[in-house]
Amino acid sequence: MNKSYWIFGGKLEILADERETGSTYDLISGTLEPGIEVPLHQHHNYTESIYMVEGELTIYLKGETKVLHAGHHLFIPRSTPHAIKNNGPKSAKAITVASPGSFARLIKTVGIPGNDDGTAPEGETDLDAFIRISAEMGDEMLGPPGARP
Repeated sequence: MNKSYWIFGGKLEILADERETGSTYDLISGTLEPGIEVPLHQHHNYTESIYMVEGELTIYLKGETKVLHAGHHLFIPRSTPHAIKNNGPKSAKAITVASPGSFARLIKTVGIPGNDDGTAPEGETDLDAFIRISAEMGDEMLGPPGARP
């Protein structure tokens, strides 16, 4: 599969989706440049596991902040409010497992396909479509960038 999509400045590559895994999980590679943030949200229908490949990501959870470096892992249970930000000085790359699979559907539906050379495409993510598809999947946006649980 390995197709790249861009959502709000983040590059997401679908390594395996529900069709390949019998809906048991989605396997996603994500790259966030310094300063890019995934706003406060929660997943009601799937868990999220993040494994850091390179760089660092800060994960904001209720009552705690975790800074993940290469080789670190974090499991995020269903219905756990969290925000993710690259506060580091360079690109951060992580592998995410969403279980059961459904996260790849959001990426394929609202993400902007990447250029063949792996660079960002022109255009902006459709926020209304992102919110609508997220809600259909059981994801809930809890605040704008900068909001914390």
